[in-house]
Amino acid sequence: MKLLLMSGLGPYTANSHSLDVTLFAENGARELRDDYVQIAGRPIDLAALRYGGQSGYPLLRPYHGSMPHLPTEALRSIIESTDVEYEIFDLEALWSGAREPDGGHFDVVALSTSFIIEQSTLRRTLKWISKRYPGATLILGGQYSNLKSAEIMRNFCAVDYIIRGDAEVAFPMLIRVLEGKGNLGDIPNLTVRGNDDSIVTSPVEYIDVNAHPSPRFHGLHSVVPYESMRGCPFICKFCSYPAASPMWRYKSAEKICNDWMEYTENNGTNLVRAMDSTFTVPPKRFKRLLEVLPNLGIDWEAYSRANVIKEKEIVDNLEAARCKLLFIGFESMSDRTLRLMNKRVSSAQNERAHTLLEGSGVDLRTSFMVGYPGETPEDYELTHRFIVDRVRGRFGVHVFMLADETMPVWEDAETHQIDVTNSGTWSHIGMDSVTAHELRERTLFEARWKNEEGVLSLWQLSYERPLVPDLNLQKNYRIEKLLERLAFLRKDWGVGEASTHRFRSIFDELRSMGIEEAAV
Repeated sequence: MKLLLMSGLGPYTANSHSLDVTLFAENGARELRDDYVQIAGRPIDLAALRYGGQSGYPLLRPYHGSMPHLPTEALRSIIESTDVEYEIFDLEALWSGAREPDGGHFDVVALSTSFIIEQSTLRRTLKWISKRYPGATLILGGQYSNLKSAEIMRNFCAVDYIIRGDAEVAFPMLIRVLEGKGNLGDIPNLTVRGNDDSIVTSPVEYIDVNAHPSPRFHGLHSVVPYESMRGCPFICKFCSYPAASPMWRYKSAEKICNDWMEYTENNGTNLVRAMDSTFTVPPKRFKRLLEVLPNLGIDWEAYSRANVIKEKEIVDNLEAARCKLLFIGFESMSDRTLRLMNKRVSSAQNERAHTLLEGSGVDLRTSFMVGYPGETPEDYELTHRFIVDRVRGRFGVHVFMLADETMPVWEDAETHQIDVTNSGTWSHIGMDSVTAHELRERTLFEARWKNEEGVLSLWQLSYERPLVPDLNLQKNYRIEKLLERLAFLRKDWGVGEASTHRFRSIFDELRSMGIEEAAV
């Protein structure tokens, strides 16, 4: 039997136009050439910037590394526990049309819906599969199909099986049944059609994540993702993750250390990125991790909640444990909006975490929303002022999207008078999507030109970081800030003296940091 595993990120690019009419755009230097000649007296191309003189290295070097995709690698490990022949096809190639699978005929197609969040994308994907592999058995798994299993079975006759929840036991059992080696009725976590087209579900079983082997990775990877828990103890209304895995389970500090050491020894890993929604709970495990990780010698990054960072001692212990970066979704600085989200964190706790981490050896990356259902422009003004006046380091601001059909916020649709045209066009009792985009653009503009230490996290993923390995983090962030201002100069200020004056100031500072132009 031959199996095609289709897994990867979704086709969602909410901020895909944010870099239009800037030097970061794909053809920005060419399209804006004449404008920058008027502003600067010469064409400006970010690719021409060098550190260390004209013979130095480019500031913007394309990023060629990659971190394994965690759901894909977890599924690969499960498949490799069987003897089935398989091929992995990255869903990003489907969205872009870049290539087709290599293997020709497949008996089984297994589709991960972990990053599919609405029915139109699923329909598009199933149409693609049915066209190429009309005779293949089709298995779905992952968050979206877990939450929408009955609806999918009713609406998409091409789907044969859906595995709900943990697949470590159910998937190998289903493969054996398809090979004629087992009984379908013995498989847990399975949704199928009965003989009369009724929908039949088997009981849900949960694996012991502490006893079960963690995913293995093939080859050398300096950075690997890690899952230390299933489910989440919190129920934020913008997140469907807890509903997809209702039983919260987590690995012990000792298992985490053992797994990380194996990745270091087997894969050459020197940085682990914990992908859990919040790695810093439960408190007892977090305390134990801070005790044992300093001896491990491995750098790590993680997501956290702001209320965990409540005293300087915790920050000191994070530094000692080699935590290099915490991602914290502040989401809002309005307590009213945070209550609407059921975030269970206050704006004061956000502020405290920001203050404690500021200037420490643990880099803080924050994210904010605008337009959450029920939020008003007056609510968002508190977030705006915090970003413009206070934020340090990288931050992101995202217009709320109503694409994910499984979010708990839909339970409040009537209360918030939610009206959706499509995922990006909506209105509710507090504002509409046009207003939300305008508020975001205002925040980004003011933060770009008034906040000297806050750096928009948007364009950097395309390039090697740090931009200048010879300089410290703070100086690299300053360079990113100057590049952002340079790239947005025409978009923000047009062509004229205001732009020319700012250009001179930006370039004088870049030169003072050892950055010059060279021929591209």
